[in-house]
Amino acid sequence: MAFRLFTREEKVVPAPEKKASATGRVVAFANGGGRVVWSARDTGSLTRGGFVTNPVGFRSVKLIAEAAAAVPLICEDRERRYDLHPVLDLLRRPNPGQGKAELFETLFGQMLLSGNGYLEAAGLNPSGLPDELHVLRSDRMSIVPGADGWPVAFEYAVGGRKHRFDMTGSPDPICHIKSFHPQDDHYGLSPMQAAAVALDVHNSASAWSKALLDNAARPSGAIVYKGVDGHGTLSPDQYDRLVGEIEMNHQGARNAGRPMLLEGGLDWKPMGFSPSDMEFHETKMAAAREIALAFGVPPMLLGIPGDATYANYAEAHRALYRLTVLPLVTRVAASVAWWLSEHLGAEIDLRPDPDRIPALAEERDQQWKRIGEALFLTDAEKRALLGLPPVDEG
Repeated sequence: MAFRLFTREEKVVPAPEKKASATGRVVAFANGGGRVVWSARDTGSLTRGGFVTNPVGFRSVKLIAEAAAAVPLICEDRERRYDLHPVLDLLRRPNPGQGKAELFETLFGQMLLSGNGYLEAAGLNPSGLPDELHVLRSDRMSIVPGADGWPVAFEYAVGGRKHRFDMTGSPDPICHIKSFHPQDDHYGLSPMQAAAVALDVHNSASAWSKALLDNAARPSGAIVYKGVDGHGTLSPDQYDRLVGEIEMNHQGARNAGRPMLLEGGLDWKPMGFSPSDMEFHETKMAAAREIALAFGVPPMLLGIPGDATYANYAEAHRALYRLTVLPLVTRVAASVAWWLSEHLGAEIDLRPDPDRIPALAEERDQQWKRIGEALFLTDAEKRALLGLPPVDEG
């Protein structure tokens, strides 16, 4: 509506009398609007909205964490590879409640959900290694920076109480593994944060579908009143009674398919789905693909239609390991190895063993065949190219 200013010489002319609106006979009309509302971006809200209640986020995290936890690890130093080692014994049973797979699945899951993983060393055995290893929840942990900006302590808050881990001594009681974050010096960036917008869209589309089912999966419509005397306006009492009848007897899944009984002068005008309504399903699928993309999971592995990036399932499975699982395991294993080396007093290295990953067997066989047929290489050079330790000539 436009407004104009009046000068002192002008007189305010009363607005002409208006007749009843042509749309006044429309009793109910479905419409919506408003500004975009995004969910909170803290770790707790993202975990609830993107993992606990979102099937695409849940499956992406579980798929990566379970695959990464099952990857075999190689323990070695500069001289040899170990089949038996105190570090391997510790990782095989890190604490009374978890085995190796459970511990690493929890650690990888925390990194995927929050971008940060915290491993606690509890107790010390004669070898210098911890007696137990425990994964701490990242949403409860906070970093205490010192005057130089480096962390001097970690605070773990539970039930209004805080426990402080001093990081000024050696070895460190906490191993903090974080993802790359370009704008934060202390905390990592999680895939969940990168996929937050797509998660909101996917959750909103699911809520819209649920609301449509609650309304008997039918489009909205309008009840038009045609009075006998030609007037199309209901009295306030008639309007309230009609709205109450609709809400009580013709809405919700309980009333799905129930016929509507209209009194004289009332006519039901159904409204078809608008193009924007019909695009909701495709919007949801596009959001699901974006969520999978943020986590590095080929959409084909999640059963999301419309993705033809990979020729077959096996190729998509190999891409998952090569592009997502192995880089994550390599980074986490290297950090854990360096942290445990401080406790042990001797440097050791942990890295994934791709030779024992079934999904990469075909790719590995081709590499072994190609290197084995290279006659210009010595046996020592072939072993080095294949990532195997040298063999004592004696």
